[in-house]
Amino acid sequence: MQKVIPGLLAALLISSPAIAGDGMISLKSAYDVSTTANRLEQGLNAKGMTIFAKIDHAAGAEKVGLKLRPTELVTSGNPKAGTPLMQCTQSLGIDLPQKALIAQVDI
Repeated sequence: MQKVIPGLLAALLISSPAIAGDGMISLKSAYDVSTTANRLEQGLNAKGMTIFAKIDHAAGAEKVGLKLRPTELVTSGNPKAGTPLMQCTQSLGIDLPQKALIAQVDI
């Protein structure tokens, strides 16, 4: 996992301009939210990562009669790599699994 994440991050940063603020990296996608989330999931799976959850926030909002622009959260990780880290410092569990928020923003 130590090589997978930096490699994935490097690939994302090289292929797109990135904006970092408050510890978060923002990238622009050429695809809609659903397609971007699906492509991310496929890429993570191809690198041996586990997808723990995919949450459609807009669908959740719709269920309670509210509107939200398309917004999906993908959580992923590698328990074989993450577990030893948490065994050393259990509080890393707040940062693991890794998360990617894919959202439509106004331009």
